[in-house]
Amino acid sequence: MATIVGEALLAASLEVLMEKIVSGEFVDLFRSTKLDVALLEKLKITMLSLQAVLHDAEEKQITNPAVKQWLEMLHDAVFEADDLFDEINTEALRSKVEAEYETRTATAQVLKTLSSRFKSFNKKVNSKLQILFERLEHLRNQNLGLKERGSSSVWHISPTSSVVGDESSICGRDDDKKKLKEFLLSEDSSDGRSKIGVISIVGMGGLGKTTLAKILYNDSNVKRKFEARGWAHVSKDFDVCTITKTLLESVTSEKTTTNDLNGLQVQLQQSLRDKKFLLVLDDIWYGRYVGWNNLNDIFNVGEMGSKIIITTRDERVALPMQTFLSVHRLRSLEKEDCWSLLARHAFVTSNYQQRSNLEKIGREIAKKCDGLPLAAIALGGFLRTKLSQDYWNDVLKSSIWELTDDEVQPALLLSYRHLPAPIKGCFAYCSIFPKNSIIEKKMVVQLWIAEGLVPKPKIEKSWEKEAEEYFDELVSRSLLRQNSTGDEEMGFEMHDLINDLAMVVSSSYCIRLGEQKTHKKVRHLSYNKGKYESYDKFEKLHGLKCLQTFLPLPLQRRSWSPYYFVPGRLICDLLPQMTQLHVLSLSNYKNITEFPNSIGNLIYLRYLNLSHTEIRMLPAETCKLYNLQTLLLSDCNRLTELPKDMAKLMNLRHLDIRGTRLKEMPVQISRLENLQTLSDFVVGIQDDGLKISDLGKHSHLRENLTISQLQNVTDSSHASQANLVMKKQIDELVLQWSGTSPSNSQIQSGVLEQLQPSTNLKSLTINGYGGNNFPNWLGSSLFGNMVCLRISHCENCLVLPPLGQLGNLKALY
Repeated sequence: MATIVGEALLAASLEVLMEKIVSGEFVDLFRSTKLDVALLEKLKITMLSLQAVLHDAEEKQITNPAVKQWLEMLHDAVFEADDLFDEINTEALRSKVEAEYETRTATAQVLKTLSSRFKSFNKKVNSKLQILFERLEHLRNQNLGLKERGSSSVWHISPTSSVVGDESSICGRDDDKKKLKEFLLSEDSSDGRSKIGVISIVGMGGLGKTTLAKILYNDSNVKRKFEARGWAHVSKDFDVCTITKTLLESVTSEKTTTNDLNGLQVQLQQSLRDKKFLLVLDDIWYGRYVGWNNLNDIFNVGEMGSKIIITTRDERVALPMQTFLSVHRLRSLEKEDCWSLLARHAFVTSNYQQRSNLEKIGREIAKKCDGLPLAAIALGGFLRTKLSQDYWNDVLKSSIWELTDDEVQPALLLSYRHLPAPIKGCFAYCSIFPKNSIIEKKMVVQLWIAEGLVPKPKIEKSWEKEAEEYFDELVSRSLLRQNSTGDEEMGFEMHDLINDLAMVVSSSYCIRLGEQKTHKKVRHLSYNKGKYESYDKFEKLHGLKCLQTFLPLPLQRRSWSPYYFVPGRLICDLLPQMTQLHVLSLSNYKNITEFPNSIGNLIYLRYLNLSHTEIRMLPAETCKLYNLQTLLLSDCNRLTELPKDMAKLMNLRHLDIRGTRLKEMPVQISRLENLQTLSDFVVGIQDDGLKISDLGKHSHLRENLTISQLQNVTDSSHASQANLVMKKQIDELVLQWSGTSPSNSQIQSGVLEQLQPSTNLKSLTINGYGGNNFPNWLGSSLFGNMVCLRISHCENCLVLPPLGQLGNLKALY
C-alpha cells in the first residue's frame, strides 16, 4: 500500500485546473491581460491528454514503479500549474481593485506605473507558462502504455433511503443484540456484588462494535430503563479529565467551560447519584486506561442496575477493571449476512432479486470483505452509483484485491478509488483531522472551497451547495458518518479505518504535525493545540514554501471552547513567510491582541479564522487579501471596528462577527454582493453610516442574521428596501433596538412592519422594540415553518400577537 502516491489531490487539482482553463472567463482574462492565449490553448490540449490517462495510471502504479514515478512528476507539475494560475488570477484581481480605487484620486503617473508593473508581470508569466508547457508535454510523450479512460468527474448524487446511515440496518447481529440487551435490562451486575454492571464488546476494527453499542444505547426499552445516559469516545488517549468532561456534557446535555478534574468529577457524581445510568466508553485501547480507578469511584454513586458498555479491540482491556463476568466477543459476519448488508446499501431503491445478473457478482465481491461490516457498507455505497454488470465485474477483478499490505483494507481502498475525482481530493483533505475528531460540515465545506478542491459550478447553484453535495456523497458512501449521538449539529466523524485510508491516499501532501515528518512538498498541515505552545514545535516549518494550510485543531465554533496561548514569534516571524497560504486559523489563542501588517503579504489567503482571540482591530492591510472568501471573527469581544476599505475584499462570502463589540460597520460592506453569510448587520447613523436599505444589496444571505441598532432607522420606507421577505435562505433572524432611540414609537412600528422576513424563517427574535403593537405579519399562518419565537424588552407592547396559527412553534420566550 505504501507504493500508492497521493493521487487523490492530483486528480482533484487536475479536475479543478481543467475546469478553470477551459472556461471562457479564464480565456478572456488571458486576452485582457495580454498573456499568450495560443500557449494556453496548447497547454489545455496537453492537460486534457494527461487527464484522460490518469485513471489508468492510478491503477498501474501499484505494480509499475515507472508509472508511480511518472505520477509523482505529474503531481509536482500540476501543483506548479495550479500555483501559477493562482498567481495570474491574483495579479489580475489586484490590478482590477487597485485601478478602480486609484482612478478616483490617482495622477496619470501613478496609473502609468500600474500599467508598467503589469507588463513586467506578463513577460515573467509567459516565460513560466512556456516552461510549464514543455514539462507537461514531456510527461505526455512518455511511452508507459497508459490507456485513456472515461473521466470520473461526471457523477450524480447517489440514491438514498432510510437504510443508508440507518444503524438498525445491520445484518447478522440479532443474537449479539439480544444477549447484550438482556444484560442491560437486567438488574444484575457483572460480578454479582457491585451495583454497576460492566460489559465489554470486543472485536477487530470495522466489525461494528460502535454501531452495535449505538443501537443498544438508542433502543426505546433501554432508554426507558435508564434515567441518565452518556457516551464518550476514548480512542488511544485515555485522558480521565477529557472523558469525565465528555460524559458530563453527554449526561446533562449542557456544555461546561471548566477543565478542572476534581470539579468535573464532583459534577458528574451529582448527575449520576442515585440514578440508574447507562454509560458507553467507546474504543478503549490496551495500556491506555491508567485512570480507570478514578472513573470507577465516580460510577459507584449510581443506583443498582446501572450499566457500562465498553468497546475495545483488545480483551486485555477488561483485566484491570475486575468487574467483568464475561467478555462479549464480536465475530466476523457470515458470508450470507455480509452479502445481505452489501445488498441493502447497493440496492436502496430496488430489490436485488430484480437484478439477478448482479447478484452472483455481488456475492463474490461480498466474500472479499472478510466478514467486515464496514467493508460491506463501503462497497455497497459506491456499487449503488452504477448498477451495471460491467462495472461490478471491474470491481470484482480489480488488482487492488491482490494487495497484501494490511495498512488499509482493499475494500475500503476500492471505495475511495471509485469516487469522482473532485470528491477524492475532498476526502483525502480530511486526513488532516486526527482520529476521533469532530468534523463540522459547514466549516469543512468552507475549507474545501478555500483550498480549490471544489470546481465552481457552471449552473445556477452556489459554490457552497456544490461542496455540500460532495460532503453528503461521502456520508452516503459511509466514508463520513454522523457522530455517536446521531445529531448532525454535533458534527460528523471518520471511522478509524477510514481515517487510515485518508492518510494513505493523501500521501505526504497532508500531514498532522507531531504524527508525521515534515518535508518541502507539504501543502496542508494541522496540529493539536497545546495549552501553552512552544516555538520549538514550529521550528521545523521553516522552509515550507508550498504550505497552503495552517490549521490548529480542534476547530469548533462554540463559545465554550477553551483558550490557548501561542508564541508571538509564530505570528510575527514565521507565518508572514508562508506566502502561499490559502487557509490560516489562529482561533482560541487568547494572547493574540493584534495582527502584524505583514498579513497583507498572504495574498492567496482564502480563509482566515481569528475567532475567540483578544484582537482589537484588523490592520488596514487585511483589505489587500483580495482572494479572501471566509473571515471568522466570532467572539472577538474586544474587536470594535473593521477596516474601512472592506469593499476591496470582493470575493468575501462569509463574514462572522458574532460576539464582537462593533458599534458600526464600514459603509463599504454594502458593496460585498457575494456574501453568503453575514452574521451581523449594524445599522449606522443615517447621514453617513451604513443604512438598513443597504441590506437589500445582499441577495444571497443564508442561515443566521442579526440586525442591530435599528433605532437608527428614521424612515420606515428604508426598511422595506432591506427586502428581507426575499431572503429565503435565512433560517434565524434577530431584530434588535437598543439605547436611546431618536425615532418614536410610531416609526419603530412602521420599521418592524416593513422588516417582514421570508416565510421560510424558523427562528425569530425581537429585542428592545419600542412600538406599541406587533406587526400584522407576525402570527400569520404563512409562517408555518417557525419553531422558535423570542420577544424581549418590548416594554410598550402589552399584548402578544396571535400565535395560534403557528402550527410548528415549539419554543416561545
